[in-house]
This record gives sequence, C-alpha cells and structure tokens, in this order.
Amino acid sequence: MFGILGKKKTTAVLGLDISSTTVKLLELSYSGGRYRVESYAVSSMPADVVVEKNVNDIEGLATAIRSVVAQSRSKLKMAAAAVAGSSVITKMIDMPAGLSEDDMETQLTLEADQYIPYPLEEVAIDFEVQGPSSERSDHVEVLLAACRRETIDARVEAIETAGLTARIMDVEAYAMERAYTLIQHQLDLDDESLVAVVDIGATMTTLSVLKDGHTIYTREQLFGGKQLTDEIMRRYGLPVEEAGLAKKKGGLPDDYDTEVLEPFKDAVVQQVARSLQFFFSSSHYNGVDHIILAGGVAVMEGLAQVVQTKLATPSSVANPFADMSISPRVNEVALKKDAPAMMIACGLALRSFD
Repeated sequence: MFGILGKKKTTAVLGLDISSTTVKLLELSYSGGRYRVESYAVSSMPADVVVEKNVNDIEGLATAIRSVVAQSRSKLKMAAAAVAGSSVITKMIDMPAGLSEDDMETQLTLEADQYIPYPLEEVAIDFEVQGPSSERSDHVEVLLAACRRETIDARVEAIETAGLTARIMDVEAYAMERAYTLIQHQLDLDDESLVAVVDIGATMTTLSVLKDGHTIYTREQLFGGKQLTDEIMRRYGLPVEEAGLAKKKGGLPDDYDTEVLEPFKDAVVQQVARSLQFFFSSSHYNGVDHIILAGGVAVMEGLAQVVQTKLATPSSVANPFADMSISPRVNEVALKKDAPAMMIACGLALRSFD
C-alpha cells in the first residue's frame, strides 16, 4: 500500500507541484487559527523534462527541484507531491463494517485484480473508508485508488535525487479539493451548489467539479498557455524564451491584443465550455453555480470577466492565500500574482496538518 489518498499522518511537508513547465514549492504553518505562508518559489524547466504529466528526465526534474528549494530557503526536507488524476484508477467498493484496517488492506490486496487492469506488482494501491454504505447497513463504502508504480517512482527518484524525502504522493484532484476549502467561503454559496474549478496550465487544462467541497467529476484535456506562446513566436518571429517573457511583461506590437490575445481568450472560453459540456453529458446536471479559474493562465487580465460574460456564469480567479498571513521573507507581490497557479501546491502543503 502507498499513501496516495491522504489518510496517513505526517509532519510538516513542502508542497511540490510538478507541472509540464515548472516546479512550484510552498511551505505553510498554522497558528492562532490562521495559516501562514512561510516560503514559496517557482522554478521553470525545459519543456521535455515532463511531458503531459509524465517525467521524461529525472535528473532535469531534480535540478528544477533543487533550484526551487534554494530560492525558497526552506529548511524542510519532507515533501508532498502528486500524480495526475488520469494516472490513477479509483473504484468505490462496499466492504463489511467490522473489518480492521489491516484486514481491509489484506482483503483489498487479494481482490484488487478484479478492479485494476494491470499486474498488481506494477501498481501502488491505497484505500480510504468514505462512510456507511448506501446499499447495505452493515457495510462501509471504501475508495480504492491505484497508480502505476513507474509513475510514482519517477517523481520519488527526482525528489530524492534533489536531496529531499518524498513523504507523500497525492493525487492532483484531491490536492485541488483540499485547496478549495480555503476559498469556498469566499463564494457565498450553499452546500448544494456546484462549483467548477478550471486549472489552466501551460499544456494541460483540468476541470474539477465540486459539490459540498467534494470532487464529483474531473477531466483533463490538452490545452494551455503554451498555445499563446506559440502564436506569439509564430506571428512576431520571437524565440521561445523571448515570447514567454513578452507574454508576461508586455512590449509586443500594437496589434497583439486584438490579433493574438483576444482570440486566445475566446479559445479559453471554448475550452471551458467544452469541458463543462462533457460533464453535463455524463451527469444529470445542466449547469454550475460558479466557475473558479486556476493555473498560470488564470492571471490573464480580464479573463474571468470574459468567461463570466460569455458563459453567463459567475466566475472568479482562485486565491488560496487571501486569508493567510505572509512571512516577511516571502515576496508578497509575486505570491499574489502566482496565487492562481499555486492551488495544487497549496493543497499538498496542507498535508502538513492531516
């Protein structure tokens, strides 16, 4: 069994979010009923190190992790990282209520091959009791999760090559759900409301739909900010580094807004709408009450308003740090700008307080 579901007790950990283009680090503390950001950093890495959530270059990833740790000046050595939801198979199983955790683990290990389409020696599995079964009064519902060991091992090896200890391997969707608890009260919605969190990164967009703070649907698709960078490169003849810098800091020709940026915003709206349509077609819902934009693309000025107007749904940009205090050694301006992209790192750092 491997701790990929979050029930294992732990000590303070660094949240390490490994995406296709960056490693993001976050350290939190908790005192007097309030969280505090103790350290944070973001380090970029070459595009071929992690491709579509798969680690291709362990040493390249380890180098990026070393860089982000050095920037943050954190003293913590334990880390929590995550695998993509698409890498994890989950199944809800009814089991007798009286079983001890050890007995439950033994029985699940014996029966796991019924639910997992891979040889058991190739997967890490974990489980968590969700509550009483809705079907049988003397049973409980147990969430079984399984992930290919090679997916986990590549992240663990990179983390440990960088001089840290991989204490926890979570699932990105569960980290996002945990971070959502920090912003849920900002929305003024009731428990029955449906909230769509759309995490738009460099190459991947992930939709998570939550009800009463719990994820009921998640879906990944290939789309992200790299498409805007590619269009800047194509239209203005810039190398990738300059295009990425210009995208963030400006200085592009006058036609950039109308010819490049606005069409990209429209493409974002189309991707959000398409993701939601997949959810509606696979459920009995036909609308959501609020859309939260997360990920690096979410910081784009005016994007939330465009989404809100075109999809006729209240929309906002994620900021899990709104109610936190900030350590003097943290660049508060930079943190605020990066906040939407830090949701998964934040959810992982919250594992310090399990």
